[in-house]
Amino acid sequence: MGAFDILVAIVWGIVEGITEWLPVSSTGHMILVNQFLSFSDQEFSDMFLVVVQLGAIMAVVILFWSKLWPFHFTHRKRGESVVRWDIMKLWLKIAVASIPAAIVGFTIDDLIDEMFYNAFVVAGALIIYGILFIVVELWNKGRNPVITTVADIGFSSAIIIGIFQVLAAVVPGTSRSGATIIGALLLGIARSAAAEFTFYLAIPVMFGASLLKVVKHGMNFDMMGYITLAIGMIVAFFVSLFAIKFLMGYIRKHDFKAFGVYRIILGIAVLIYFFATGAAVA
Repeated sequence: MGAFDILVAIVWGIVEGITEWLPVSSTGHMILVNQFLSFSDQEFSDMFLVVVQLGAIMAVVILFWSKLWPFHFTHRKRGESVVRWDIMKLWLKIAVASIPAAIVGFTIDDLIDEMFYNAFVVAGALIIYGILFIVVELWNKGRNPVITTVADIGFSSAIIIGIFQVLAAVVPGTSRSGATIIGALLLGIARSAAAEFTFYLAIPVMFGASLLKVVKHGMNFDMMGYITLAIGMIVAFFVSLFAIKFLMGYIRKHDFKAFGVYRIILGIAVLIYFFATGAAVA
């Protein structure tokens, strides 16, 4: 591995940091980027694609630390509990919502990659879920959300959102954030609460996916490989900070239809490219 691989890591880190949080499918974008700019080692590429997500996750942890850390040892009133039980309850909801994806990841992850990881499935998912975003938002127009904050999301809603997340685990191109946001909107959850809960849900799911990839394939590359991976994660972290802030600001005034249109256009672009070139997803 060399200097060119560092350039690839920077570009992939930027793409990961943007597309992991916006409901536009990081997989769809990575497939296109990989056709024009790829690592010299395919095994390292497969590892990087998953583990780089850890950098993106840390952006969520930093931005929402006060809402995610359940312990406070200072600045508390006499007799007040050290544990924030409302945050502990939130983590329990996150754990419940993560169960469906964990089952799929530990049982049929390799089978899914073998059967569905190709350009045409990804393009189809981009287009179908793009249409769904538009349809759901049109259906939602004029309706007042039933649930306006993350704290109001119940355990039953959490598990349903978790099931929607499985759609992204099974069909590449769906977008993890896209699937969970659609599920949340259908449940009557406000856009800001839906996006925020999606960010939280990414923490155990993406940590688990990265750990599973490391356990299955190991990290048997030289020091340059570790440096390249670290650079990609750092880039993904800083870009994610901006992407998350952008999305939270955007949805205060807009709905998700624009992302639906973008997904449709990207899906068509993926189909045209692969039909025109006859290329295949590695």
